[in-house]
Amino acid sequence: MVDLKKARILICNDDGIDAPGIKLLEQIARQLSDDVWVVAPAIEQSGAGHSLTLRHPLRIRQRDKQHFAVDGTPTDCILLALQQIMRDSPPDIVLSGINRGGNLGEDVTYSGTVAAAMEATLLNVPAIAFSQYFSGNAIDWSVAERHLADVTRTLIKTGWPKGVLINVNFPESEKDGGARIRVTTQGQRKIGDHIAERLDPRGEPYYWIGAILADLPEDENSDLRVIDQGDISVTPISLDFTHYQTHAKLTKAFP
Repeated sequence: MVDLKKARILICNDDGIDAPGIKLLEQIARQLSDDVWVVAPAIEQSGAGHSLTLRHPLRIRQRDKQHFAVDGTPTDCILLALQQIMRDSPPDIVLSGINRGGNLGEDVTYSGTVAAAMEATLLNVPAIAFSQYFSGNAIDWSVAERHLADVTRTLIKTGWPKGVLINVNFPESEKDGGARIRVTTQGQRKIGDHIAERLDPRGEPYYWIGAILADLPEDENSDLRVIDQGDISVTPISLDFTHYQTHAKLTKAFP
């Protein structure tokens, strides 16, 4: 079990090193430990997923002793942090976020914030991804600000196995009586991305991928339902994508 007071914490995100969410996460992390490092993308990398930069070199720009900006994806940042920047002083835990917007249901496959936690998990460093859900034009970080430290303390005290990351989502606002912390499953929803086609000044078409249109799942214990109800969602996510029931069925089919 990690001793948070003595822990070396690495922070990353996908909104960029200057994003409000990562600044708030660092502020909260410094309440947990005095040894906090930030290695994050130089610019926003939302939707980057678990992608690596393979076609051009990466550059690290050191801002001060413990702050580094990388001109790559969140996955690049974690790789460079663990294998280059912090190779002689590796982190005990990785905290990713706080993402501007929820990472719920199938979002986890697209999210660079979750991907940073995935990469850390693959490299055997415990990791938690944090996201603040919002539905309007302005985001209110107050729910994450109130609860993130306590959620982190409880998760670290409890622990979780290798090959698993923790995905935490904070609701837009707390319901009457305050938000409960609920352990959830990854939700499923019907995704209907709206693709907007337009013409540039030369008459050539271009496209914008619009907002996701979604129906809430019936499962009351899903991350999507819990956030909709004004509670905090804590979802353990396994990096083993094997579907074992189908595995058993196919094993019989191919003896």
